[in-house]
Amino acid sequence: MNRKHRKTLHALFAHPEPANLSPIDVEHVLEELGAQLKERSGAKFCATLNGHSANFHHAHHSLPKDEVRQIRGFLKDAGIDPARDYPL
Repeated sequence: MNRKHRKTLHALFAHPEPANLSPIDVEHVLEELGAQLKERSGAKFCATLNGHSANFHHAHHSLPKDEVRQIRGFLKDAGIDPARDYPL
């Protein structure tokens, strides 16, 4: 995982949630972690990682804070800990 992806992953776990995360960068991080992304109807996609699945919306600009919290929860459920697994 390159440095940009690591920074994005750590930003997902930051408190308070950032309001300027690029949705494309987050999708790349999910793919880099090994998640399978499948397009759904409308502006949605499904991410599957380590046996856990979640549906997310495709944002056009930056991710809303509630979406950041949802992605963070999904990653925690999948066993991802950026401080342990992907230190900066």
